[in-house]
Amino acid sequence: MLQAIYDTFKIEISDKRPHKNVLFLYIILSFPLILNADRSNLDLLSAPENFQIEIFAEDIASPRQITEGSQYIFTASGPEGEIYALLDKNNDYVIDANRTIATDLNNSRGVTFKDGDLYFAEVDKVWVIRDIENWLNSNNVGMPSKELITDNLPSDPWHGWKWIKFGPDNKLYVPVGAPCNVCLEELENDERFSSIMRLNDGEWEHVARGVRNSIGFDWHPVTQQLYFADNGRDWLGDDSPSCELNVVKEDNSFYGFPFMHATDVIDPEFGDPNKEFIPPVLELGAHVAPTGVAFYSDDHFPSEYQNTLFITLHGSWNRMSHPSGYTVVAVSTDDKGNVTGYKDFITGWLQGKKAWGRPSAPFVMSDGSLLISDDKYDVIYRVTYNPES
Repeated sequence: MLQAIYDTFKIEISDKRPHKNVLFLYIILSFPLILNADRSNLDLLSAPENFQIEIFAEDIASPRQITEGSQYIFTASGPEGEIYALLDKNNDYVIDANRTIATDLNNSRGVTFKDGDLYFAEVDKVWVIRDIENWLNSNNVGMPSKELITDNLPSDPWHGWKWIKFGPDNKLYVPVGAPCNVCLEELENDERFSSIMRLNDGEWEHVARGVRNSIGFDWHPVTQQLYFADNGRDWLGDDSPSCELNVVKEDNSFYGFPFMHATDVIDPEFGDPNKEFIPPVLELGAHVAPTGVAFYSDDHFPSEYQNTLFITLHGSWNRMSHPSGYTVVAVSTDDKGNVTGYKDFITGWLQGKKAWGRPSAPFVMSDGSLLISDDKYDVIYRVTYNPES
């Protein structure tokens, strides 16, 4: 049955990427030169009026989470097990140099930059490269040395990828997905599963529990409360349960999994309608697969986007009637953190039943523009606003 579903999925959601000829020319810092991107599919993308979408970086193997240093952009590639340092050498808002700075990692998807240091995660470990930009600018060859922050994370590959960020409290936050579609015994045997955790003086502490597979999370610019997306379970039909947006108002709160899903869906195997849990503040839709999450608080976009949460909906893999997701959505909130609106922000990756791209992670740059990684089309987009366009 799974093979039949997979075969159907391959037909409807093509994995073929446009062929690109890449010329690697090693120049200073041993960076390979990157050719201009094939922009033919950009015309398929639609954004609100006066927003422009350009290709910021191309030929980046399956880019996931993005972070920014003072000079460089960093991203991770899970399938390749690599971390990349990207440089816009001539300040034209197009990356023209890409250097691999870590390799042989186990499904590395998370990166974050703090105080000159680059942190990155694989399934069961978090590493740091100290003073990375100085190393890059010093004409070093080979790979920089990395320092282990922790290896005290579960090694199960199912939902094992880790996206990471430092919170307003300067502590490192890491989600740990459930090692299953839905299960209970595994969660009881290892309480690290199905949670969001915070590293506090070398020890993990729970921030949220009952979380099936949270990937993207961020803090509200005003309330400083943590918002996180969660991917709903599979095989309850095309339209149930919904993926979720949740908010943490108190540490160690419980969000339902595996007993309850979305707002009121009782699990057929483990369900307990009397189980107390915190329901989502917004249902995002079934199987849309929310990945990255980023709040916007800059003034480059119009004022209506203040405190807006951008979420990349990576797209369904097993919704049989019609694929869902494959968009970037904008969730507006007020100064108290209440959700006040929900709308598509960028669409067009899905054409009929075929997807040529999959938005993976949003990141708000220091200049107020919005970066979006696409791990299917192997690019990073840059979104800007021009009221006169």
